[in-house]
Amino acid sequence: MELLVKRAKRGDAEAFITLMEENKQSMYKVARGFLRDQEDIADAMAETVLNCFEKIGALQHNGYFKTWMIRILINNCKDILQRQRRSIPTEDMPEPESRQTGGGREFRELIEPLKEQDRSIFTLYYVYGMKTREIAACMEMKENTVVSRLKRGRETLREEIG
Repeated sequence: MELLVKRAKRGDAEAFITLMEENKQSMYKVARGFLRDQEDIADAMAETVLNCFEKIGALQHNGYFKTWMIRILINNCKDILQRQRRSIPTEDMPEPESRQTGGGREFRELIEPLKEQDRSIFTLYYVYGMKTREIAACMEMKENTVVSRLKRGRETLREEIG
């Protein structure tokens, strides 16, 4: 992958396309952990591809391409969520039928009592299967902070469940 990153940084469009294709499923899983609507997921992924293409020259360590890309994706997902909060109060909207189906619904409902940042950490850890070190890099925090938030979040969920 590092070779592809080097080529993409030099302006090789084919290398960049290959990088994005290799990471498409990972991007989808992360975006789905944050967003429910398929159109929003597609928007976040498209914006991420564009951002990565424009800023790949700023990537300092080629080996961290995936972490860097996921961080951009998370920021794009958060931007979409922020825009939605400003425009329509979601608690007043009935949930469309298409949102009521899907494998991740139960998990999203389960972690709803957690703070937004903790939900992000849980999604990256349990849905995406990222290690605490990778989450720390993506979320720009210390690994111990990620570990303690996971622990605290589990305790909160145990109390909620009963």
